[in-house]
This record gives sequence, structure tokens and C-alpha cells, in this order.
Amino acid sequence: MREKIVDDKSRAFALNIIALDRGLLEVRCPRELASQMLRSGTSIGANIREGEMAQSKADFIARYSIALKEANETDYWLDLLHSSGYIQDIHYYDFVRQCREIIFLLIAIIKKTK
Repeated sequence: MREKIVDDKSRAFALNIIALDRGLLEVRCPRELASQMLRSGTSIGANIREGEMAQSKADFIARYSIALKEANETDYWLDLLHSSGYIQDIHYYDFVRQCREIIFLLIAIIKKTK
């Protein structure tokens, strides 16, 4: 059940990250910063999807652990972009809330699976 929830949330988050990336282009955010956020933010769901087809418990944990690392990295890039003035407060807090929900779900799933 949690796996389906985190899959849905990570997909919705990735779509929001893609939309944010488009907005960052409009405010002339350095492409390198926006690209890092886009890469890690969309990678979360891709790793979760890979975990769904895991060949073993260890493979599942490895994929979800990578998704967790990507979510943590995305949280970092969001903070950096907010602190440098490229993301407004209202958007930042919404993105961080979504990202941290995914982080907490991933941690719970990984712990339960171990």
C-alpha cells in the first residue's frame, strides 16, 4: 500500500518539478542549478519504479535507497534555489513539504522491508 502511495506522490512531484524548471528558465536561473534539481527530482520516481520490479529484497532496498538519496538531494537543490532568490517562499514550502513526505515514506518502507 505504501509503495503505491509513494509511487503516486513521486510522479506528481516529478511533474511539479518539471513545471518549476520551466519557471526557473523565465527568471534566468543558472541552467546548471535548475538542471541538477530537475535531474534529482525526476529520478526519485524512476528509482521507485525500478524497485517495483526488483529481483530480490536486497535489490528493492537498493532502489528505494537510491530514491531516498535523490529525494534528499532534491531537498538540497530546492533550499539552494530558494536561498538564492530563484524560488519564492510560497512555492518553496510547498515543494519541500512534498519532498519530505516522499522522504518519510521511503524511510518507512525501507525500514519495514529490512
